Amino acid sequence: MSKLALRVTCSSTRGIVAAISSFLAGQGCNITDSSQFDDAHTGRFFMRVSFRSEEGKTLKDLREAFAAVARPFDMEADFFDEAAKRKVIVMVSRFGHCLNDLLYRSKIGALPIEIVAVISNHMDYQKVVVNQDIPYYCIRVTKENKPQAEAEQMRVVRETGAELIVLARYMQVLSDEMCREMSGRIINIHHSFLPSFKGANPYKQAFERGVKLIGATSHYVTADLDEGPIIEQDIVRITHAQSGEDYVSLGRDVEASVLSRAIHAHVHGRVFINGEKTVVFPASPGSYASERMG
Repeated sequence: MSKLALRVTCSSTRGIVAAISSFLAGQGCNITDSSQFDDAHTGRFFMRVSFRSEEGKTLKDLREAFAAVARPFDMEADFFDEAAKRKVIVMVSRFGHCLNDLLYRSKIGALPIEIVAVISNHMDYQKVVVNQDIPYYCIRVTKENKPQAEAEQMRVVRETGAELIVLARYMQVLSDEMCREMSGRIINIHHSFLPSFKGANPYKQAFERGVKLIGATSHYVTADLDEGPIIEQDIVRITHAQSGEDYVSLGRDVEASVLSRAIHAHVHGRVFINGEKTVVFPASPGSYASERMG
């Protein structure tokens, strides 16, 4: 039996849950997990349902049949196979901790993704990537060639069929045009010191100021730099006894962990963009959450 899922967004009104559950039962499907949220502030309703198709209905069958249910509610709905790996492109500059973490999690199955390419503006990680039989594209970016460089990046996205771009400490600002074209399909990670400590060495600045918390934020990328809808955040505590090197090491760990959890939530369809915020449902029972990996 296939393990499938349905995502639904629409205006809040009565009868939505009943309509969805009745439809799935009528299609010979057994619901295994369900999460929903009714946002009183925006008037929007969000729902994610995991189910098993006990009569062999395909995604195409379900999408076509569900159209009649979705129409009266003006629903945005999507069925997908939870077991299907999402094609992902990772973009990186010269900090490789997040890239290496994603390569490992992907390899052992902790993240249900297929990394179809790595794009960088440097050659630092070419050998690491190609040794795993993943194409590596070094696309230099300058002020003068930025439009051409982004056109080349998008060519790789289209040719690989990538569904998601992950900025794994990619230190170039994407253009408004690229952000709009890939809206809701680019995830970024950064430390939590913004806007207090900017520049090339924020952890050194944090150490010198005696910061007691180090955190990281993962969010969707928009034209507003580092201000897109937040998906995942976390922190670690530090003390006066720890060194500047400890700050860097702990910061890298929390960045990698937060980024992987954000990707895990996205590829499992647990994240809904809700204006400038997100609705993030918890992992389904039986889902191997990457945040639990040691």
